[in-house]
Amino acid sequence: MKKLLVSLLIATTTLSVIGCSSGKKEEGAANKEVALSVQVEETWLPYYETVKETVVKKYPKAKIEFVKIGSFDHLDVIDKTDATNKDVADVFSLPADRLYGLAKNQVLASIDTEKMAEEVGGFKDFKGGLGGNLKVDGEYLAFPYNIETLLGFVNVANAKASGIDTTKPVEMTTLKYNQLLSVVHDAWFGVAIANSANFEFLSKDADGKFASDATKPWAELTSEQQKMFEGLFNYWKAHNEGKTTLWDKDAAGGYIDEQFKTGGTDAIKIDGPWGTPAVKKLIPDENNIEITPLTNITFNGKPLTHWKGGWGLGINARVEEDAAKMEVATAFIKELVNPANAKELFKVTGKVLENVEPSAYEGIDKLDKKVIDATYEGYKNAVARPLFSEYGQVWATWQNSLLSWSAKNPANAEAAYNEVKAGFDAMMGTIKQ
Repeated sequence: MKKLLVSLLIATTTLSVIGCSSGKKEEGAANKEVALSVQVEETWLPYYETVKETVVKKYPKAKIEFVKIGSFDHLDVIDKTDATNKDVADVFSLPADRLYGLAKNQVLASIDTEKMAEEVGGFKDFKGGLGGNLKVDGEYLAFPYNIETLLGFVNVANAKASGIDTTKPVEMTTLKYNQLLSVVHDAWFGVAIANSANFEFLSKDADGKFASDATKPWAELTSEQQKMFEGLFNYWKAHNEGKTTLWDKDAAGGYIDEQFKTGGTDAIKIDGPWGTPAVKKLIPDENNIEITPLTNITFNGKPLTHWKGGWGLGINARVEEDAAKMEVATAFIKELVNPANAKELFKVTGKVLENVEPSAYEGIDKLDKKVIDATYEGYKNAVARPLFSEYGQVWATWQNSLLSWSAKNPANAEAAYNEVKAGFDAMMGTIKQ
């Protein structure tokens, strides 16, 4: 897929065509000087440095530099500019749901991922798994990186002090407001509660028509959905009266972390496998940490369920015409997801590979193995994640609607829901049917 406008590249490519008719055989990438930039989060560096060493052994003339930036911050840079921006890396990670937007903006190079998958190995059903979700209009635009879903980290001492038995289903609505802390106003976490009540933030049918349960009048919601908002309203009200910072999107994370430390109020922290390294820092004694499947937490008696989340690794479209750079870029990606590196990848990044069996992690830290097993099990039970680009509008709409409760002070669940409805009514007005 030719992604970039010729007018943006012609100035930088003119010199490269000089001598094309010389009749000399094209050099292989191993003998060419290639400069490749790779986006990496600061905490991932130790693993990425190891991958770099391996790749450079095969491509000794390659100069691989890291763009140290968070994955979402990097995507924000792309959204505000384009793929030609020098601050945008040649290789970067992306969540599967952002693929369609990036494809529309011609940011990603086409990749022969089926060939790569054969070379990497371990994929049982590449097309039917995460790999198939990284294909747009017949072209693969990213390679599978990791699978993810939510699970529950348990501070054993805090749970014991609160009388919470996590070997049995834990009903969130009957706990004290500060015993299970979750940023429910963030749709990534809120969707677990929404799924339990079959509440669709945004759906798209076979004819391409969009719909949202959040635009229905209160009376048209199912009793389960009304109870869901009653539970959310009560959760907000208790935190509002308790003057906590859970409903402050910038301060909520710090509040949860502090309360999850031993001696705090929080017994269960809902997070993903990527949160494992941070949890270990909060609770140094790993014997004081247990893992509970997300489905063991209920909301109004219904198990919480999350999405089959997944990330891919993409190559900047500006690289597409440079065969040598494409070769080094794909080599770096393949080494990142090398099944032989699965344990080290998880230790550093908390990422779980799709192309290995749980047994591949045998011998890893005991807690890490529990997290990994819970991730694979949770992924099996999770629901398919919406991948259409319009879903991107849900994040801010849901969050802003719930955060508005602190300013609007709704008197009851129906009034609180009406704030959500107003936000989603406005959102649906911007989506073309």
